[in-house]
Amino acid sequence: MITIYHNPKCSKSRAGLCEIETLNLPFTIRRYLDHPLTKEELVALLEKLQMKPIELVRTKEAIWKEQYREKEMNDDEIIDALLTHPKLIERPIVVFGDKAIIARPIEKINDLLG
Repeated sequence: MITIYHNPKCSKSRAGLCEIETLNLPFTIRRYLDHPLTKEELVALLEKLQMKPIELVRTKEAIWKEQYREKEMNDDEIIDALLTHPKLIERPIVVFGDKAIIARPIEKINDLLG
């Protein structure tokens, strides 16, 4: 099953969803701003992405710049910031099995699905 972590206000996320819809494969949409991730889900997602928490942060977001940019933070603190402000999470994220990608550019989706 394919899962897309989606923000409908984001053009890249909408493009990723359109790409998935053209594949005619079963998928689910997780609107992570409406249904935030738990800490366990976020940690599992980071493992599938094979990323450190800081790599998942949208560092150009005002929230990050105003509240976190100047702080020295460990991975747990960054995870807590992502959980507190899900808008900081890069998007779209596509999960297939035990692997995940940030689908930028959207062609990465086809690479993930092989």
